Amino acid sequence: MRIVFLGPPGAGKGTQATLISRRLGIAHISTGEMLREEVAAGSPLGKQVKGILDAGELVPDAVMIEVIKSRISRPDCGAGFLLDGFPRTVNQAEELSALLGAIQKGLTHVIELKVPEEILLERVRHRATQGAGTRSDDNDAVMVKRLAVYREQTAPVSAFYKTKGALFEVDGLGAVEEVQERLEQLIRG
Repeated sequence: MRIVFLGPPGAGKGTQATLISRRLGIAHISTGEMLREEVAAGSPLGKQVKGILDAGELVPDAVMIEVIKSRISRPDCGAGFLLDGFPRTVNQAEELSALLGAIQKGLTHVIELKVPEEILLERVRHRATQGAGTRSDDNDAVMVKRLAVYREQTAPVSAFYKTKGALFEVDGLGAVEEVQERLEQLIRG
């Protein structure tokens, strides 16, 4: 299985991707997590993207495409993968399609988690107060910026997949287990 999770920041993509990838026995690829790890390690990539992430902006397409290309070529992706946080632009979606087409392995599912913006803001506030403060982008100002960037640059990715008849929308409201059940029903057909 080769799955993409789409949805705005705070929709629960990371939580659900972790659960679903474990259940299916496929690699969970979180671009946000990978980039935050690079920042924490002080790597050249981390230094390059730290300011971008802290401002709530998107990392340039060329950088993200190279990160994904490298990551999906690893052996743990042989049985499949779940992309969480990629693609975030139509260009990235087109590049991903070309990349997978070259190895004759297209996406099996593109799933968008739908959650109203007021709930997203509540979730991020909760995550900021409950967490260990490890995410520099968990505050209202950055979240508002991230939502604006999402509407402008990432929401069109859903339309891109919808026009291809490849997009499934799933209600992201409810308990973690309820959303997980909806996702599993969809994936398992």
